[in-house]
Amino acid sequence: MTTIDLNADLGESYGAWTLGDDRSMLELVTSANVACGFHAGDPSGLLATVRQAAAHRVSIGAQVSYPDLRGFGRRDLDLPPADLMADVVYQLGALQGLATASGTRVAYLKPHGALYNRVVHDELQAAAVIEAVLAVDATLPVVGLPDSEIGRLAEAEGLRFVPEAFADRNYRPDGTLVPRSEPGAVLHDPDEIAERMLRLAAEGVVIAIDGSDLALSAETICVHGDTPGAVRIARAVRDALESSGLTVAAFAVR
Repeated sequence: MTTIDLNADLGESYGAWTLGDDRSMLELVTSANVACGFHAGDPSGLLATVRQAAAHRVSIGAQVSYPDLRGFGRRDLDLPPADLMADVVYQLGALQGLATASGTRVAYLKPHGALYNRVVHDELQAAAVIEAVLAVDATLPVVGLPDSEIGRLAEAEGLRFVPEAFADRNYRPDGTLVPRSEPGAVLHDPDEIAERMLRLAAEGVVIAIDGSDLALSAETICVHGDTPGAVRIARAVRDALESSGLTVAAFAVR
């Protein structure tokens, strides 16, 4: 590996409620997973984030979600596939409008929260997301967990699938994320996180929550924008990767 992308979930403030530090994160990441209004983000705030991303020449991804503002998109909703497909089309259209108004474009798609975890194993829900991408823009790469249903279906349909690793989340031995409801799910020490990501880049391995080595292939690394200390974590990860000789660059051109 000589090049890797660093992404973050951004645009998640809503009205008077501010979540994360988008401006500082956009100085560090190369791709921004921007909320599309279904789990977070209001139009004026999203427009501001997209404009800031464009100014920093950061690639913009649509972070599509279940319609769950109250639960921040982290509650599993058993939507009919046709409804989910329409929801994803709607979100892609909304973010693309904001991107066009900012002189840029949506460069990829990444599911958020419960939807992200659901499409790892649920073929019907994954197929609905892929159907939406094909209906709107079949050139969009799709980001997701390695060895997932959405990855398999994306590649079967000729879409580029970009496997992702999480800097600030712990893994089960089977390669899935430890649920946020369980102890140790979220990591907070910037130095420890940076060391984990260096090993991932060098060896393709991270340590699972039980202490075992987990083989993991990734082209992009995520730091959640709402994790406490997200800016320090992103800076530590980027500095460590670049100090090791890796180029940190977007996987999708704006």
